[in-house]
Amino acid sequence: MHSSLPPSLRRHFDFCNNIRLPAGRLPFYLADQQVGWIDPEILPALTEMAGIAINPAGVSLANPAALADIAHALAVQGHYTFRDEAFDVCAEIGAEPITTIDRGALPAFGIAAVGVHVNGLVRRSDGLHLWVARRAANKLLDPGKLDHLVAGGVSAGMTPFETLIKEAGEEAAIGADLAGQAVLQGRITYTMMRDEGLRRDTLFCYDLELPEDFSPVAADGEVEAFELWPISEVVRYVAETDEFKFNVNLVLIDLFERLGLAA
Repeated sequence: MHSSLPPSLRRHFDFCNNIRLPAGRLPFYLADQQVGWIDPEILPALTEMAGIAINPAGVSLANPAALADIAHALAVQGHYTFRDEAFDVCAEIGAEPITTIDRGALPAFGIAAVGVHVNGLVRRSDGLHLWVARRAANKLLDPGKLDHLVAGGVSAGMTPFETLIKEAGEEAAIGADLAGQAVLQGRITYTMMRDEGLRRDTLFCYDLELPEDFSPVAADGEVEAFELWPISEVVRYVAETDEFKFNVNLVLIDLFERLGLAA
């Protein structure tokens, strides 16, 4: 997959798929359904948790409802940062949620997460442009990196499209009527190790055509600034730099391929 891309672009897919499971991790089961892969570093702490069973075949928790409390206890012990944002835990993307877990615990448990990314496109007389965001310097992950106009994780109980509407309003002051015109273009999935742990993410990728007179506003402080870039400059930055947040590159390359700009 993506073997036809030039090395300057293909490297981003290699970077975001830098691990092959199990990679020393034990499968994690909730009520006999595998939902993740346990970080070996938290195994000693898990042995102290009521309801957890550990054997060579994996780690299991018979009562899924207990997972949120276990995850919170591990955060208190300092194994990861508690984010105070619940995410659904599913056996596979699109399946019925089994329970929820704090976002900060996802990498330690190797649980899959869902996110939304929106290409904010503007067609002008001098060509196609893309709105580019600069992440705030105080962001927990990837501070100061370049990002999409709208992007965010899908919280518990929400759909990707509902998340798009919510994040568009919060991050860029885009009204629901305009944000609702976004078109789903596909999904991107990757499995990677990062400093925070194992990331098993599925990104729902949208295109949103915006009028020339629209200007986003950094409404919630998560974005430092927005700039409107010619698409050629976006291609150059993705090919020649690592200035964009790691997974943003994948969504942009998908856009380039659809536009015939990935050669």
